[in-house]
Amino acid sequence: MAGNYPTDQQILDFIQSSDRPAGKREIARAFGLKGQEKIRLKATLKRMADRGLIDRGAGKAVHKADGLPRVTVLRVVSVDDDGEIWAEPERWDNDAPVPKLRVKEKGKRQPLGVGDRVLARTEEAGKGWIAHPMKKIAPSADQLMGVIHEEGGKLWLKGLEKSSRHDFLVVEANRAKAGDLVMAEKSGRPPRVSARVIEILGDPFEPRSFSLIAIHKHEIPVEFAEESLAEARQVSELPLDDREDLTHLPIVAIDPVDARDHDDAFWAEPDGEGGWRVIVAIADVSFYVRPGSSLDRDARKRGNSVYFPDRVVPMLPEQLSANICSLKAGEDRAALACHMRIDKAGQVKSWRFARVKLRIAANIAYENAQAAMDGQDGVEKGLVETVLTPLWDCWRALAKARDKRAPLDLDLPERRIELDETGRILSVAPRERLDAHKLVEEYMIAANVAAAKALEAKTAPVMYRVHETPSREKLIALKEYLASLEVPFTLGQVITPDTFNHILERIGDADFRPQVMEQILRSQTQAYYSPRNMGHFGLALGSYAHFTSPIRRYSDLIVHRSLVGAYGLGPDVAETRLTGPEAQRMEATGETISKLERRAMEAERDTVDRYVAAYLAERVGQIMPVRITGVQNFGFFATVEGFGGDGILPVRDLGREYYRYDERTQSLIGEETGTRYALGDRLELRLVEANPVSGGLRFELPEGKGGGTSGSDKRSRGHRGQREGRRGKPRKKRRD
Repeated sequence: MAGNYPTDQQILDFIQSSDRPAGKREIARAFGLKGQEKIRLKATLKRMADRGLIDRGAGKAVHKADGLPRVTVLRVVSVDDDGEIWAEPERWDNDAPVPKLRVKEKGKRQPLGVGDRVLARTEEAGKGWIAHPMKKIAPSADQLMGVIHEEGGKLWLKGLEKSSRHDFLVVEANRAKAGDLVMAEKSGRPPRVSARVIEILGDPFEPRSFSLIAIHKHEIPVEFAEESLAEARQVSELPLDDREDLTHLPIVAIDPVDARDHDDAFWAEPDGEGGWRVIVAIADVSFYVRPGSSLDRDARKRGNSVYFPDRVVPMLPEQLSANICSLKAGEDRAALACHMRIDKAGQVKSWRFARVKLRIAANIAYENAQAAMDGQDGVEKGLVETVLTPLWDCWRALAKARDKRAPLDLDLPERRIELDETGRILSVAPRERLDAHKLVEEYMIAANVAAAKALEAKTAPVMYRVHETPSREKLIALKEYLASLEVPFTLGQVITPDTFNHILERIGDADFRPQVMEQILRSQTQAYYSPRNMGHFGLALGSYAHFTSPIRRYSDLIVHRSLVGAYGLGPDVAETRLTGPEAQRMEATGETISKLERRAMEAERDTVDRYVAAYLAERVGQIMPVRITGVQNFGFFATVEGFGGDGILPVRDLGREYYRYDERTQSLIGEETGTRYALGDRLELRLVEANPVSGGLRFELPEGKGGGTSGSDKRSRGHRGQREGRRGKPRKKRRD
């Protein structure tokens, strides 16, 4: 889960837009950071400095860097007669002269030559720089994605990143024309760097370009090593011998209608004692992707699959992800099955794991499964009676056990982008949450808990999914906010997920319910992966691991390998179990895949924002109903009701009246009229900008309307220090 903590780009935007020096204190004040968040900000600024994003100025102020990252890629440009090696940064977008670094080699490393690339640690020495090589890296094209434009009779390339401060002369257009989104290769040396178009990607405003932009921006790998592709073809021929045979059972997979990979399937039957025998079968990816293989290295580098409205960037090659590992109806498939006994109260009484061979009876869409259980057509009648009905009966018992456990229950709809066959946007709407979705979720949670506890029973390594209890600082901020709404919240009590559920029950259907849910969400910590068990607060579970999606999550693959080794699950136990070195680096692996998960979430969210902006671009100029989702001293953020899509209304556009930022109530208050803009407020604003390439929206007040919750005319004096955060948007959390 993610809070309202600013991204690196939001910090950079604030620093650049500030009309006075901005240090840690100013940044913390602008984004409302307190307590532990201030400590985190200090570490963030250090990391940004190490990456060369910012430099220290006079006093404690920071500014966007014109210097070198502490660790960066360099290219050797010359070797003197006396053997002195000189290198330059491979990328240099600053206005300052390109620095030349003296390469200081140690040991008997293979000598570097002109054109070689090295990852090096940089050190400022006197008036120059020294580079300490860490490792030599293979040659690679210096590629740039951007939009072509024409000026002065010549074609120029403008990079997509807001940090791209220079346009590059296009020396080889390769049929690209003004307005095209292209992939180009830089050539030449600073300051005369030009661009050669290597691929025309199309119109940057075409919906199918939006995911390409996110892939490039977040540096998501899309190509697999040739060795991995060859391995995928080879392992696809492995026989499914020496496995428990479940091909006689009518096991079904229930997935989104457009799913390309099916890694989980379900079966249940009454046990004759009021409970059920249940099987949750998961694709046996560990059988095909073995430790130390090229496939394993590629999967670990990705960490997870990334899902966009128009495409999937898979963790595994398509030969595996969409074919041999995907549980397709009528095909014999390898799976790791979790056999469970569940009693009539919904308690999991026992479990065992086995490597099995199965044959899926049907791949059923959520909507069709729901329709069938609602008495409509959509699924073969025989399957409804023999499979879906027992699954639904057992799920109702699991749901009762869930209610008793009282996990965090926030109703936060996701946006669903519907595209036609050409990629055009048909609709943007909240995703409907059906009982079929809840059913699959409960069976997955049961299997995930069983996997964690099974490994604990063998004292085997576990990659836990951890969600810690909210920090005291966050709870204090929530208490202050609730107090402004006259909603009581006591800090002295033991905080459980049900504590927050009771708050929502108390306020019922009040108008401010959405904003309270938003604040409860922001009070939560971010979930992550770790071999150290800290429990899962949101699900109210003491032990929890991800087991059910190894096609798309590396964490699940680790859990599978650990189960194989701990319980000696054949075939090929020795080749497919968790290795000693893997177990030793679990901590580092957990940190890596947690970061990669956040990268994927940001890329997916950015792309959805672009689709929403493209959909709303035709409505620019219209007055739209919005809800305020974030308030800062430089303005407020709002989302269009029913569509999503976050935009900003800078405080300078609220008129001439001075607006005071009240951090406790998260509101902007006009000092003369008392007009108030607060988190959660619903109002109408005019959409004045919708940029599909950046995904940004901008609003203004409707002419002749006040828009706030009180007061009328908003004209008086301006407010120095109230500025627009140019790209900043509050980040929404995803439930885990």
